[in-house]
Amino acid sequence: MEGVLTPEIWIAVAEQTGIKELRRTTRDEPDYDKLMRGRLKILDQHGLKLADIQQVIGTLRPLDGAKEFLDELRSLVQVIILSDTFEQFATPFLRQLGWPTLFCHRLVVENDRIVDYKLRVPDQKQKAAAALKLLNYYVIAGGDSFNDTAMLIEAHVGILFRAPENVRRQFPQFKAVEAYADFMKLIKAAMG
Repeated sequence: MEGVLTPEIWIAVAEQTGIKELRRTTRDEPDYDKLMRGRLKILDQHGLKLADIQQVIGTLRPLDGAKEFLDELRSLVQVIILSDTFEQFATPFLRQLGWPTLFCHRLVVENDRIVDYKLRVPDQKQKAAAALKLLNYYVIAGGDSFNDTAMLIEAHVGILFRAPENVRRQFPQFKAVEAYADFMKLIKAAMG
């Protein structure tokens, strides 16, 4: 979701709070647990609460063209968004995107303080793609970060969308595009 359809939440929080360490995303750090443990520590050090993050999220809008892209895609195929975001973060974006199906994780919150996070299952993106294949679906997946690559490998067709150079360089087997129109062309071509 983030980086493909919506802005990166943690980067927005970093910009609003001035805490530059929160700019790190899965584009920078392939180890999701290491990334999240670091984020939780930073939130604790600065006394940032869930409400503070939700306030920032409330000011954000989907990326230009994202809703139109998603609407067209949903007119052609079933779409499931697999994301490493959290239920407590996603609602404003889901509302703006017309309530697409989202599989994501959950934060553990005590008195508005984020104390931990719970993965739906480890490697949920790859496992979801594998499960859909077991159900005899043809899986076309798109993503932009290191945490998407196992899903892209698992899918019948994997596409990098607006991925940074370091991800594109490490995974040259995937076609990489920058515009929604080009993304849609690759998806339609993969559909046959």
